[in-house]
Amino acid sequence: MNNHPLRELDLLTTRRQLFGRTALGVGTAAMAQLLGTNALGATSSGKAGKVGTHHQAKAKRVIYLFMSGGPAHHDLWDYKPKMRDMFGKPLPDHIRDGQRITGMTSRQKILPVCPSKYKFTKYENNDKGVWISELLPHTATVAKELCVIHSTFTEAINHDPAITYIQTGSQIPGRPSLGAWLSYGLGNMNENLPGYVVMHARSRHAEQSLFERLWGTGFMPSEHQGILIRSQGDPVLYLSNPKGVTRKDRRAQLDTLAALNQEQHKRFAHPEVLARIKQHEMAYRMQMSVPELMDLSKESDETFKLYGEDARTPGTFAACCLNARRLAERGVRNIQIFHRGWDAHGNLAGEHGSQCKDIDQACAGLIKDLKKRGMLDDTLVIWGGEFGRTAYCQGKLTKQNYGRDHHPRCFTVWMAGGGVKPGITYGRTDDYGYNISDADGNTLKPQPSKEKWTPGTMHIHDLNATILHLLGIDHTKLTYRYQGRDFRLTDVHGHVVKDIVA
Repeated sequence: MNNHPLRELDLLTTRRQLFGRTALGVGTAAMAQLLGTNALGATSSGKAGKVGTHHQAKAKRVIYLFMSGGPAHHDLWDYKPKMRDMFGKPLPDHIRDGQRITGMTSRQKILPVCPSKYKFTKYENNDKGVWISELLPHTATVAKELCVIHSTFTEAINHDPAITYIQTGSQIPGRPSLGAWLSYGLGNMNENLPGYVVMHARSRHAEQSLFERLWGTGFMPSEHQGILIRSQGDPVLYLSNPKGVTRKDRRAQLDTLAALNQEQHKRFAHPEVLARIKQHEMAYRMQMSVPELMDLSKESDETFKLYGEDARTPGTFAACCLNARRLAERGVRNIQIFHRGWDAHGNLAGEHGSQCKDIDQACAGLIKDLKKRGMLDDTLVIWGGEFGRTAYCQGKLTKQNYGRDHHPRCFTVWMAGGGVKPGITYGRTDDYGYNISDADGNTLKPQPSKEKWTPGTMHIHDLNATILHLLGIDHTKLTYRYQGRDFRLTDVHGHVVKDIVA
């Protein structure tokens, strides 16, 4: 028996499903009439998925440089000269204070103190200063633009839950990512490009996998997910039409598909159907906008000199940073670059050395380029990983090489532009870079709760709350209702750290 495609779903529907879906459709329609478009998560202006700002924003966009694996703050940012006198000696018990450590070092007889082998220089900015390792000579040239946060902390001690936590506000998968929240809250600035773009930079030590949930939408409509830009082939999968299919053919196909989806939405009122239509239309527009975006041939030799010659090679961190600037120029609100390989358990000198060569000049070049073009003031650049690394050595310790285990109790993140104070440090750690401390060196035991926030500390919920604040969003008001609960990026926690806001 030949059936019309639109009748197929009806023929496969059970009696129970029919009544359940009918009730949903009628109820949703009635609620929408009573409450307006806000019932579907939109603002009173009727622009679904755009909540808008709660106060004046200092930043319009974010470029997030995520160092996956956990960079060693001792070797890059957090200068601890007193550790040299403790080389190889056991970490004092009162410093660890019974804190949780991973199974990779829990069986070691001693936890030998491991001072950094690298030299540090203090870069002054008026009465303030930032210590930077010799591993980052190019980044040191923009020290006066950086707000270096030493007191970031998290509860997660292993990679996957820790990355999921800092990206989505929960160690358990299934929540929307930071970029999805920004897309939902602020919408797009360029209708021909997505509001959230993700790039994976090549790395010599790419051990950990990265999962789509890190830039996904969780329970939000899929139109807010990050779009992964590739360095080989089509920048976006299926961007090019198949052989024999013209752009006119594609337009006709999408019109027919949209009509079918609109018919389905009339019957079931499921918001994901509308998200699907929007994604198809965005993909069609991207067929024209993305090839131009990824074409670096018109960039000047001066620009490549700024980012480094690696920027000429697709997929490198430098090329990703240059593309990030181009995306920012074209109105993409949230751009994220993942650079893997910072999980240095045994060969830190070899691995962090090559990692820093990958990212150092490009980070500095991005900041200089944004400032030159007048974009740094309203572009928030963020650099950091999911946690830090230990003050003690994992495995064999020598003065020339060593490894460090995971350390969530304190680690370093920096920000630049976008309304943060430049050329400063925020927060302190003890003489071992193991615990957050106050100005007198006393160990602090901060909590993630907003009500118990400790000055000088930056839980990852505080970090995300502050990022949203800089973009004009009150993190307690940006919510999405799911399964009868109003969810938010910072869960029930988070404190805006105004001490770093200019």
